[in-house]
Amino acid sequence: MKNLFYFFIIFPFSLFAQNQSTFLKGSVENEITELPMQSVHVINLTRVIGTITDDKGEFEIEASVNDTLYFSYVGYKPIRVSVTSDMIKFKNSKFRLTGLAFALEEIILRPYELTGYLEIDVKNAPINSAGRYKITGLPNSGYEAGNRNKNSISKALGALFNPADFLYNFFGKNPKQLKKLKKMRIDNEIKNLLASKFDRQVLIEILDIEKIDLEEIIRNCNYSDTFIKESNDLQILEAMTSCYEEYRIIQDLK
Repeated sequence: MKNLFYFFIIFPFSLFAQNQSTFLKGSVENEITELPMQSVHVINLTRVIGTITDDKGEFEIEASVNDTLYFSYVGYKPIRVSVTSDMIKFKNSKFRLTGLAFALEEIILRPYELTGYLEIDVKNAPINSAGRYKITGLPNSGYEAGNRNKNSISKALGALFNPADFLYNFFGKNPKQLKKLKKMRIDNEIKNLLASKFDRQVLIEILDIEKIDLEEIIRNCNYSDTFIKESNDLQILEAMTSCYEEYRIIQDLK
């Protein structure tokens, strides 16, 4: 009876210890040279926190068993790793990244043919055809309507006030993704990584959505194709979160 009492006392604490997060220590190497890699971004996709490797290629990040780590470095193939109990226990796990091989195609540069006359050269310069407008009372500096046609403005406004908005429906059905959006905005390491990337890969991995869905969300937030094509991942993140927050403000005012 005494042993049974100790079992019920100790067993809950052992379960708590298993679920409690700890810190995982490891290092990142180049797969070919086996040299340590500095400034590799390591993201815990489960907890939406990040860090970078030091000059010895070493890192430390909060994690627990079954969390998913994502390693990213420019010019290297990113990898996903599921955390095991041995990784946390031995604190010496090594991860290796493989360099990507790019086939460089011939690039032909065509400079603008300037005449020296401002009136003529201004007309020949490429411009962003996306019209922008602002809604009083909302914090965003402006919205893009896709082109300068007046009908596009009214269409964009109608979409913003539409309760069936794609963004709202998507995150309404996936509250975890919305929480991850908020966490990404407060983690400096993740923000620094997103500011340097244009491939949407980190956003896709963290939010667990397809790239086509990500672009559709931004497009339904009334941003132009030019914005979608040229913005870095941090700008895309800010566009998504701002769009959702402003939609909620509009809903509260109704």
